Amino acid sequence: MGLRRWFLPVSAVLVVLAAGYALWAGVTWWSASSDESAAFSREREEVLRVGQVGIVNFTTLDHRKVDEDLDRWLESSTGELRAEIESGRDTRKQQIADARTVTMSRVLDAAVTELDARAGQAHLIAVVETTVTPEGGQAVKKVNRYQTDLTRTDAGWKLSALGPVAAGGA
Repeated sequence: MGLRRWFLPVSAVLVVLAAGYALWAGVTWWSASSDESAAFSREREEVLRVGQVGIVNFTTLDHRKVDEDLDRWLESSTGELRAEIESGRDTRKQQIADARTVTMSRVLDAAVTELDARAGQAHLIAVVETTVTPEGGQAVKKVNRYQTDLTRTDAGWKLSALGPVAAGGA
């Protein structure tokens, strides 16, 4: 009989503690997921992803499908970079066709060095391995460092500048 007398009050206390813990965990989770730092982290990850894809798009070329590759450059770019591609398209197309090479790139490492989410501006650096295969020749691997600026557009983040990083510079 003594055990029954304590069962109901102890059960009630345990239910109240469990409900309190569930409430605390829910509020903590909601707070963390809606926190500005979480939104900034998601933005940073998106910039990193788009920057890496953009750099690979710009450093992967096939002389047999130049138009397709240049279209990919346009899709990945905005601002002055895009305008430069559009205005120099015919010249670049001829240079790539004349080189008769295929380049395949992959990002080995990359980092967002600056992000101003409110202004829609970001800066990224990357180490890229590119395999260059001339028509009828042996493939050669090269490792280069690139820096790129990204700008947020209505269609998402796009590359607005791209260039090599000189050895010893950042």
